[in-house]
Amino acid sequence: MNLIQTFDIFQKAIADYHILNSIEAPIQNPFPSKSIESLLYEKCWIDSMQWHCEDEVRHPKIDAERIRFFKNRIDSLNQLRTNLVEQLDDYFLALFEHIQYQSDAKLNTESPAWAIDRLSILALKIYHMREEVERTDLSLEQFQAYQQKLELLLTQKLDLMEAIQQFLKSIEQGKTLFKVYRQVKMYNDADLNPVLRAIKS
Repeated sequence: MNLIQTFDIFQKAIADYHILNSIEAPIQNPFPSKSIESLLYEKCWIDSMQWHCEDEVRHPKIDAERIRFFKNRIDSLNQLRTNLVEQLDDYFLALFEHIQYQSDAKLNTESPAWAIDRLSILALKIYHMREEVERTDLSLEQFQAYQQKLELLLTQKLDLMEAIQQFLKSIEQGKTLFKVYRQVKMYNDADLNPVLRAIKS
C-alpha cells in the first residue's frame, strides 16, 4: 500500500466534504466501487462527518433534542467507521494470506487498518489546525501556539506513516503476525445492550 497516496485520498475526501461542509451532504465517491481507494475515501468522509457532529454537540446552548440527534448520529457514524476499518482489514487479510510466519513472530497491538484509521483522523487534525493557523483574527501568541501544534501534527504524520510502513514490511517478512479481532460493540446491539434488550422485550 502506498501511504502517500492513501494520505492524498484522505485529503481529497476532507476537501470534498468541506465544499458543502454539512453532515447532510451526500458522498460522491470519485473512485471505482469496491476499490481500496473508494474504501479509503469513504472512511475519511465518515470521519469528517463525525468530526463535525462532535463539534456541534458541544455548543453551549444546544437543546436536549439536538443533543439526542447528534448522539445518535455519532453512534451511527462510529459503527460505519468500524465496519469500514474491518473491510480494510479484509483487504490486508487477502494481501497477506500467503505469508509464512516465523516461529518467533511477534504480535502487534493493532491491525494495519486500525493504524490507517489513526492516519485518517490525523489528516483531519492537520486540516483543521491549518484552518486555525490561517485565521486573520489571531494574536501573535495564538498564531505561534497554533503553528507549533500544526508542526507537531505534521511531524506525527511522517512518523505514523513510517511506522505503518515498517509494520506492513514486518508482516510481509513474516516477523509480525497479522491477526484480526473483530470489534465487539455492544451498545448498538439490541440483544447485548441491556437497556435496548429490556425495551425490546
